Amino acid sequence: MNFSRFVESIPKIKDLPLPGQESQYKMAPIERLQELKEIALKQKNPKTAAVMAMFYPDQQAETKLMLILRKTYKGVHSNQVGFPGGKVEPQDQNLVETALRETEEEIGVKATSIRVVKEMTNIYIPPSNFIVQPYLGFVEESPSFSPQDDEVEKLIEVNVLDFLDDSKVITKTLTTSYATDIEVPAFKLNGYVVWGATAMMLSEMKDLLKPVL
Repeated sequence: MNFSRFVESIPKIKDLPLPGQESQYKMAPIERLQELKEIALKQKNPKTAAVMAMFYPDQQAETKLMLILRKTYKGVHSNQVGFPGGKVEPQDQNLVETALRETEEEIGVKATSIRVVKEMTNIYIPPSNFIVQPYLGFVEESPSFSPQDDEVEKLIEVNVLDFLDDSKVITKTLTTSYATDIEVPAFKLNGYVVWGATAMMLSEMKDLLKPVL
């Protein structure tokens, strides 16, 4: 999809209601649905993070979405595909600033160049006890990327038409932090299996964008 067409759709995207949790739950492993519905967040005292779904034109003016493959480390999200972003720091004035700051740190795109279009539905992640606020944004020109060595293993540039393609939704048997050999819904994007919270956030964005793109 040509990026100029994507930008022309931005006013419509801004005005659309969020698909919400119902859309997210399409990509939730069935074993987690009841947990996600019943968890008492106030009792859990969750930490807070924010991420950015950043759309941009590549060198051929085609619309891309940036995902990252995280480094392998001791943690529940090791070596997983996700959005640029991270936890709130004391200097952040709000969650938008967190998402922009973390995106600049992790992939090298200046925060000032990212235009935030919409705040999406937040999501609670039980294994890490984080509540994550996703944002949808874009940059107008093809960015120069500089991935953070200690956080990012690889940049994954997804064509927006692949992301919107229903055939990219699959079922995969995985061993997770909370279960062994379970079938989970996932996206298959650029050869990577994208599941869990990232897939749930992608599901809402797909349902939001597909009617207008």
